[in-house]
Amino acid sequence: MNPSTDADGTDCTAGSSGDYRCRVDPDQRALKDGDLDTREEHLYRLLDRAKADGDASALAALRALVRDYPNYHRSLYSRAMNQAEVFVDASLAEPLLAALADTRYNCQAWAAMGCAALRLPEAVPGLVALLERGDWMAQEQAVRALGSIGDESAVPALVPALWSEPEWLRERAADALASIGGEEALTALWEAFEHRGFTRIGYVASALSKFTPDVIPRLLAAADDDDPDLRYWAAVALGSTGDPSVVPTLERLMDQDKGQTVFDGWVSVAAKKALRTQRRIQAAIAARSGEDGGQSDGDEAPPR
Repeated sequence: MNPSTDADGTDCTAGSSGDYRCRVDPDQRALKDGDLDTREEHLYRLLDRAKADGDASALAALRALVRDYPNYHRSLYSRAMNQAEVFVDASLAEPLLAALADTRYNCQAWAAMGCAALRLPEAVPGLVALLERGDWMAQEQAVRALGSIGDESAVPALVPALWSEPEWLRERAADALASIGGEEALTALWEAFEHRGFTRIGYVASALSKFTPDVIPRLLAAADDDDPDLRYWAAVALGSTGDPSVVPTLERLMDQDKGQTVFDGWVSVAAKKALRTQRRIQAAIAARSGEDGGQSDGDEAPPR
């Protein structure tokens, strides 16, 4: 090969028309040259190489895309950030924060994915700002990212989402609060559990179960409440804790509770399903611990 040409035969002589192509890494160059379909295909190849063996050239090209994002097509940026966990590292914190605030480039939802992958505390103010926008995709990714980052300062911004439409936003907010943890998050979730603004709150029950063991006494008390809806969701949450101490209460609800909810659900049925959930969790714990007695009969109905 002529020393003044690169691998694809481009003239690399200084000042030649191919000089730019020779100065730029071929993988990075392929994300800028050619039609969009071709560039997207190359992007996916880079992601595959990065995932397969940590290919250094692929990682460098993907990080350059994030670092110099205004110089790349938005489609490439968004597709890359869908797999941000493959390549983002601490060197990308500053450009991710810039993209998170860049309304002109308009890829804030995907920048949020990168901030989530890095668990970047500095992103919290920008993510909170996204919650106030009408863009549902940006809202969803902001909530997810706040949960991943786990900064308790985000809790007040997430609380209103527990009472908002649509349902998916409430679910994401409950998940995020459970991931963040802390007394303020628990208080917010308990408020949504006890003073239900919506008929079905399985997502709240699931989130509360993550606060085991602290939340168990509250849930056991709720299982004795006069309100059958509260008992129903308490049973769901108790089963999801996986704690052995909840079994007697769930068995009692299964055998004795004749209560019915406003959506025609039976407390006894919820308790029966919760017992199965509790047993599956215990079996999984036993399996991870290598215990011999961890076989689950989770698909069998509890004895009546």
